[in-house]
Amino acid sequence: MTVTYSSKVANATFFGFHRLLLKWKGSIYKLLYREFIVFATLYTAISVLYRYTLSNSHLIKCCTEVSHFTAFFLTGSQKRFFEKLSIYCDKYAEQIPVTFVLGFYVTLVVNRWWNQFVNLPWPDRLMFLISSCVQGRDEYGRLIRRTLMRYVNLTSLLIFRSVSTAVYKRFPTMDHVVGAGFMTRHERKIFDDLKSPHLKYWVPFVWFGNLASKARNEGRIRDSVDLQTLMNEMNKFRSWCSLLFGYDWVGIPLVYTQVVTLAVYTFFFACLIGRQFLDTDQGYQGHDLDLYVPIFTLLQFFFYAGWLKVS
Repeated sequence: MTVTYSSKVANATFFGFHRLLLKWKGSIYKLLYREFIVFATLYTAISVLYRYTLSNSHLIKCCTEVSHFTAFFLTGSQKRFFEKLSIYCDKYAEQIPVTFVLGFYVTLVVNRWWNQFVNLPWPDRLMFLISSCVQGRDEYGRLIRRTLMRYVNLTSLLIFRSVSTAVYKRFPTMDHVVGAGFMTRHERKIFDDLKSPHLKYWVPFVWFGNLASKARNEGRIRDSVDLQTLMNEMNKFRSWCSLLFGYDWVGIPLVYTQVVTLAVYTFFFACLIGRQFLDTDQGYQGHDLDLYVPIFTLLQFFFYAGWLKVS
């Protein structure tokens, strides 16, 4: 969801940066807090189990009345094995190319998103051309101009119905399109009789061209230059619609989406074990400090998982 925040941080004040980080609507916190809670809970559960057995293993061995619970805790040899497994996971988790696959994937997705926005079919230029090129102050001239613009809007509607769930909910069937005035019943019959395995968004373009040629023959369009200008602009409009249709039809390959998702989730699954703070008495390299809370691992989760969520 695109949220406008520029007005909140427009001034270079001391608290401007803080206002940016504390926004909730459309923020990374709102997008990621469920996954973050799950990750932190799993990490804490593993850490508590490991730490509890470190400090209370002698109690488990001595108290025979609770001997039937010993299967739920690690023995001394199992703790050593867990520590070796943690070092192994921490060593080889970095070999997963999370940064590379995520960077390329996010770049691809953002470029597609921005190109779709840039190529949205705006009818304004066509509206100006129709208003200036199609002459006639009588009712018939007014009807031609309105019909030409109706065909333009009908084309936009057909494209938006295929790419936008919000527009499709507003116009779930062609009956709703007719009822809203974008298409007449006679045009609906012609549209339905034309058989095509693909979206027939180009049909209103044909009607537009025929009506524009008729207006030229009747003298409503003064010369062929105006007609050519009108048709060229209509072809640009059609190109924008075709591009949106192509983006919706041909998506990012599923294989690459699966690779990126598996890379991120596998990396953080390894981090659940590999980023545990081990017993400092064992003298493992890089484990001479016990902070309990893996601050940088949690930040890494925010960065990588948030990156994936955004894409």
